[in-house]
Amino acid sequence: MPVLIAIRAILHREFLRFWGQKGRLVSALVRPMVWLFVFAAGFRAALGLSITPPYQTYITYETYILPGLLAMICLFNGMQSSLSLVYDREMGSMRLLMTAPLPRSVLLLSKVFAGTCVSVVQALAFLGVAVLWGIDVAPLGGMSVIPALVLTGMMLGALGLLLSSLIRQLENFAGTMNFVIFPMFFLSSALYPLWKMAESSPVLARICAVNPFTQGVEMIRFALYAQWNGPAILWTLLATVVFSILAVWGYDPARALAGAKRG
Repeated sequence: MPVLIAIRAILHREFLRFWGQKGRLVSALVRPMVWLFVFAAGFRAALGLSITPPYQTYITYETYILPGLLAMICLFNGMQSSLSLVYDREMGSMRLLMTAPLPRSVLLLSKVFAGTCVSVVQALAFLGVAVLWGIDVAPLGGMSVIPALVLTGMMLGALGLLLSSLIRQLENFAGTMNFVIFPMFFLSSALYPLWKMAESSPVLARICAVNPFTQGVEMIRFALYAQWNGPAILWTLLATVVFSILAVWGYDPARALAGAKRG
């Protein structure tokens, strides 16, 4: 019961913060909408995309990049949530949270889960816009994509939590976000299939293949068609566990105290 109370309180606080920042939802929707409605036309003409595994039928480029744009929302929201963690630590509210009589891992992962719920709401809102635009999404795919979005959001939220444990100053974190977001997004299958990348650069294709963001995108892509992608799910779960363990270790107060004494 204390764990559930803590999760509910943190979730409530995160949604109150989200509700108080009306522009946050707008900005979360505008970014992928620009890719969907503007850049897709140029990319479609450049790539000549027509047949993409695992589908053996013609699909539009807008349909292909939809999973990547949903994952993009989770990526940016995960980084934004971790930015708020750095701010909370500077303001002292994070210290108050860590004094709660619960395991540190529960408190931190509750923060990640709360941020993930916000990102899922944003992603589903964008999915609704895409459906209204004319992209065909089956009702079963719309339901099965929710667990994939949750797992992808947890992975990216745990990565953001790990980064927030390593960066102490707010101004440094904003620059670091760019070094994480753009390589993860562009070196993935979000905008182009890996076999297209392999035709141009086999080395970059291998980098894209091991990118955990790619696994999240592929998991979402299969889920939109109500299909099971076991390898992508396993790799995303593994990345989530690794990032979570490292993040909890990074927020160890004993380690932070030892670092302060050495400084």
